[in-house]
Formats: sequence, structure tokens, C-alpha cells
Amino acid sequence: MTTSITDAHFSAAPKILVLGATGPTGRHIVSQAVSRGYDVTVLVRSPEKATDLKGAKLVIGDARDEKALRQAIIGQDAVISALGTPVSPFREVTLLSTATRALVNAMKAEHVSRLVAITGIGAGDSAGHGGFLFDKVIFPLLLRKVYADKNRQEAIIKGGDLEWTIVRPSNLNNKPGQKAIRALTDLSDFHGGSISREGVATFVLDQITMDGWLRKSPLITW
Repeated sequence: MTTSITDAHFSAAPKILVLGATGPTGRHIVSQAVSRGYDVTVLVRSPEKATDLKGAKLVIGDARDEKALRQAIIGQDAVISALGTPVSPFREVTLLSTATRALVNAMKAEHVSRLVAITGIGAGDSAGHGGFLFDKVIFPLLLRKVYADKNRQEAIIKGGDLEWTIVRPSNLNNKPGQKAIRALTDLSDFHGGSISREGVATFVLDQITMDGWLRKSPLITW
């Protein structure tokens, strides 16, 4: 039987696995999760890049490896995916969808259902809402292939029969994240916007124990 995080009453701190923990947003997620008292595990390929992730348990492995994922997922209450991929204007991108397919399979095998995944503005029905520079220049020239894979990633999550939330941040920055966060699904009058990585981490972690955005794909922005 699959454990439902939304029905759980924790007798101890939530146990979470973070993928993409050594990225700029992933680092904020780990730091804030540890500060909240969560039991945090991170799956990393390069342990030398994770030496500053204080308070987290390290599991060495590739996020595309279902066996490694299953080992890291055992006993967890939820998984956060902050996986990213470099700009790739010419080469096809498959990392996100490949890793997500392996993740969904591993979560099912280990009976862990709660998944919060970060994609970005420009994915799914948020395409065309990034503002003129993003939509007309950055996206078509640099990010088209990345976002094709983000769309495949989202489709895999939505078809995986999990308790998922897909978080689509607007344009990211490194400013302090104390501003109020807006979460939107109606984007008819929205174009552009920005949010800090720190703010994204806060919103993502909130979804571990809240179900207001369960099986939804909010765009978050300031």
C-alpha cells in the first residue's frame, strides 16, 4: 500500500529525499529543510560538491539510475526534485525526463507517493508567459530543447499515479526571499515576473505537508 503524505500525522520530522541538491535552488531547499528539522537525504553524483550541505545525509548515485534511486528512497516520506540541466541550444536534452521516469518507477516500487518537482515558467501551459525577452529571445535561442524535456518530465509525473505537485517558478534570481509569494494557475493576464531561489525553496518545502496544490502545476512569482 502506498503511503500518503497528505494523510500522515508525523510523530517525527518528515523524511525527504532531495534530487538536484547541489544546484543553486537545491542548496536553498536543503538548508531550509534542515532548519525546519526535517530528516534530509540527498542523492549526488559528486560528493565533493556536497561537502557544504550541512545536516543532510549523502547517498552517492546518479539520478537516472533506478537502483540508486530506490536505495535512496527507502523509508522516505516524500521526494523533492530540483533537477536542472545546462542550456543546450543545439543538442537534444533527455536528462530530466530520463531521471524522472526512473524516479517515478522507484517511488512506486518503494511505496512513496509524495513528489514535489520544480520545472519552470515556459513549461506546459505557462509557455508564452515569460515576458518579451524570455519568450522571444532566450527561450527560442537557448532553452527550446531544455523545455521540450521539461514538458516530457511533467507528462511523466502527471501520468505516474503519484501525489504530485509541479512548481513552475518565474524568472529566478538570488535576492532574499522574504517577499510574499503568489501561486497562479490562471495566467491570462500574467507575463514575466521574477522570484528568488530562496522563495522557491520555501514554497516547495511547504508542499510537503500541505495539499492545497496537490496534482496541480502552479506558477510561482513575487
